Amino acid sequence: MAPPIAIHVEAETDTSALTILGPLTLDSVANRRSASGKLVAGVAASVPSSTFKGNAHEKKHKAKNWDYRLSLECRTREGNSLKKVAKYLMTPGLISLGGGLPSSEYFPFDTLSVKVPTPPHWTEAETRDSGTTIEAGKYDLQLGKSVYDISTAFNYGLGIGSPQILRFVIEHTEIVHNPPYADWNCTMTVGNTSALEMAIRMFCERGDMMLSEEYTFSAAVETASPLGVKIAGVPMDDEGLSATGLDGILSSWDEKARGASKPFLLYTVPIGQNPTGATQGEQRRRDIYAVAQKHDLYILEDDPYYFLQMQPYVGPDHPDPPPPKSREEFLKSLIPSYLSMDIDGRVMRMDSFSKVLAPGCRLGWLTASEQIIERYTKHADISTQGASGLSQLLFFKLLDEHWDHGGFLDWLVYLRMEYTKRRNVIAGACDRYLPREIVSWAPPAAGMFQALHIDYKKHRSYPAKSLLELEDEIFLACIANGTLLIKGSCFYADPSTQHDTMFFRATFCAAPFDRIEEAIKRFGDALRGSFGISKDTNGV
Repeated sequence: MAPPIAIHVEAETDTSALTILGPLTLDSVANRRSASGKLVAGVAASVPSSTFKGNAHEKKHKAKNWDYRLSLECRTREGNSLKKVAKYLMTPGLISLGGGLPSSEYFPFDTLSVKVPTPPHWTEAETRDSGTTIEAGKYDLQLGKSVYDISTAFNYGLGIGSPQILRFVIEHTEIVHNPPYADWNCTMTVGNTSALEMAIRMFCERGDMMLSEEYTFSAAVETASPLGVKIAGVPMDDEGLSATGLDGILSSWDEKARGASKPFLLYTVPIGQNPTGATQGEQRRRDIYAVAQKHDLYILEDDPYYFLQMQPYVGPDHPDPPPPKSREEFLKSLIPSYLSMDIDGRVMRMDSFSKVLAPGCRLGWLTASEQIIERYTKHADISTQGASGLSQLLFFKLLDEHWDHGGFLDWLVYLRMEYTKRRNVIAGACDRYLPREIVSWAPPAAGMFQALHIDYKKHRSYPAKSLLELEDEIFLACIANGTLLIKGSCFYADPSTQHDTMFFRATFCAAPFDRIEEAIKRFGDALRGSFGISKDTNGV
């Protein structure tokens, strides 16, 4: 089928007055969509994302204004002048000769076809045997087969993302987090690392400092450093970031000694923290949020492991807890996010499909106040140009048309149970193979990582060798013994500060169960050899 010469957008009757009041639930998604009218969004469509939110939010107060915290770069960014005219493409009957959009006639793709799980049969074997093949055609939108197709997704889009997948993530965000202020919004991203880089540039100037856990995602440090931004590490405990430690650092901040003004940007990974595996409980989050209010912080909530919250660890001699009985029970079991308690609009929440679907698709989304989203998308419009159209189409077909919100939650429950099994395997291996007199650990409640803490002061070469020298010796001993774990020093938020703890990060997310067991056994043997401990010593 030949494409139309110009873009034509079908007019729809305004049904916004019919939007259903009340918070969105799994059962009310269909009714809200029906009341809001048919979604018609073609190439580079500019659809106000507020149309995907219920008007119950109108009764809430608006977010705090953050103009005084934005960087010069952010304040002066005008966005893409050509994309500003996209809103006019919604004009009924408009013939556009304005945009330099290639004709889809010359896209060498006719059909996108993938085989995916059919709920509730989630395993690889079940997908091979009974999976559903979902397809996207080139002109499905024109033919009335779908609201999204190849000709639309594979063309240029807007930084905020396609309305089709954006509607899904806005609904998902409302179902799971229900932000407590009125003017929240979402935008698609190309993943959390890209979103973090753009966020730092939005808020920080060269020479600034920001805050994070004292051990943090190494890419966060490596992202901030070339931008001239250093990170001040906040003390941690078993629940991750310490609210008391955060308040102490800020209350005693000495600009002359620190060489920077008092920071106002806090970056945190609150669930299954990378690298420590720690998870902040609800009260800990409320305490940290209160510190943020006291010192007027803005919080970057990087939460890719949110849906990898696992079943409680009960040990090897007890039956595993059963899965949640319902989708509602699953949602209630999740620790409330910072976004869900953000009454001020001082949180930018970064979500990602990387840990729950596929990292190579580079698709995520963030949620913040409309002011912050507007600034972010102006940046995206002239940098990333928006998320991959292929990824957006693929995930739309899977999540919106095939699984829907309920099916997606069922998939997340399946992942919870699978990661619980993996966590239990590595925890059991630690019990069996690691010498407790020099290594300690706590099975994580979420995420992909098990931190193994080493009492390096018991090493036969201490104090002749420093912490870092001993850490390197143990690391090389592990390599020689055929196993790889990551040194804790790779995750220093501020490498210039003195550290007095040693740990190694192990991940249990990918290796087969028997290889996890063998790797931990080899790690234990490497420790015994380095420390000069009898090989008969084990974790019992």
